Amino acid sequence: MDESKIRNMEELAAVSGVSRPTLSKFFNDPGSVRESTRLKIQEALEEYDYRPNIFAMNQNRRLTKYVGIVVPYLADPFFAEIGRNIERRCIQAGFWPALFSSHGDTHRENDILDSLRSLKPAGVLLAPLGRASDRRIIEKFCEDVPTVLFDSNLDDVGEAFVGSNNFQSIGLIVEYLSRTGEPPTFFEMPPVNPNANKRRRAYIGAMESLGLTPNVIHVNGEGWGFEEVGYSEGIRVISEGRLPTNTILCSNDRLAIGLLAAAYEKGLRVGRGAGFALRIAGHDDHPFSRFTSPSLTTVAQDYASIAERSVETLFRLIESGGKAEKRETTLFDGKLVMRASA
Repeated sequence: MDESKIRNMEELAAVSGVSRPTLSKFFNDPGSVRESTRLKIQEALEEYDYRPNIFAMNQNRRLTKYVGIVVPYLADPFFAEIGRNIERRCIQAGFWPALFSSHGDTHRENDILDSLRSLKPAGVLLAPLGRASDRRIIEKFCEDVPTVLFDSNLDDVGEAFVGSNNFQSIGLIVEYLSRTGEPPTFFEMPPVNPNANKRRRAYIGAMESLGLTPNVIHVNGEGWGFEEVGYSEGIRVISEGRLPTNTILCSNDRLAIGLLAAAYEKGLRVGRGAGFALRIAGHDDHPFSRFTSPSLTTVAQDYASIAERSVETLFRLIESGGKAEKRETTLFDGKLVMRASA
């Protein structure tokens, strides 16, 4: 054996003079062993440069300290921000978060769930792809692992869902836009998850409740490249003269960012008042939306509350043995953010 390197816990026990069970106690909770024992173990770790295989150790535990976090597209700053908030909260509570992105791919989402099952996580926070998800796979996973869904809901799947109240938030911005100018046309995102359909239905309901005629622009495109869809479809509908009003409400901010670029390229000034050709608004309060030109009017999702409630709900679920008496749904209202684009 290399004198400066050891390979496993048995070898560490031999060189440190500490029993294997005591080493396990130490790695699970350093404060659970006597100070003299703790110092002896730490000295051996330094001298022999050993790091335990935490994954292997967890296979022998009924319940690990891992929490899986699965999002559909980590390159989307919305999911990056939600993931960051969830990760921070898990660490504060003494759990080890493991963050995965399914990259908009069904097979990738299934593979992630298989991998998570093998890690025996204490629980999982899952934002499913939605329409593209294999519902049977997710249902089976949720039967085996305590799971809370967030952002994208699959009815009756998982023990709880936490997300945004799309009907409140879309209604809020439709009312504002209609009150301050021409009623909005809805520029919808590709139907990649349930939020797409919910926001379209919310727009139609809000317009009808105001006695107005809904106008929906159905875009071509698929996948999660919303900025590209917003830009290319924006160029097309502007060129074809297909905008029935001068106010456009996009179903998310990333789509609106693409549409802003299209309007600029077509020579249309975006903003409110004399001299402006279009008003453009979005939904989500994307982290980049205040830096667009002009800055984007939108509805802010409550990132912090969604993350906090998701984690709190999962921890309660873990403590109760992994099953809830009934499925819990929590929706947070959005907040209007008025900026220069509308």
